[in-house]
Amino acid sequence: MPTYVYETLGPRKRNFELRQSMKDPALTHDPETGEPVRRVISGGYGILEKGSAKSVKRAPAPSGGHCCGGAGCGCH
Repeated sequence: MPTYVYETLGPRKRNFELRQSMKDPALTHDPETGEPVRRVISGGYGILEKGSAKSVKRAPAPSGGHCCGGAGCGCH
């Protein structure tokens, strides 16, 4: 089950996490205080598979050793 982050919308902001099924509707109120809440959208999560990270094959870096291949993308 995923863990979702919620933020209260009242004058005192409070963040809390809640494990709930993806099928469950998003909370509308804080279970502790009753204040209105919103679900915080976050990123940077991935799917972890069994085994070590060493077993994951990564694509080789393009020529130039940069993610963009050093082709003048402006990131360097």
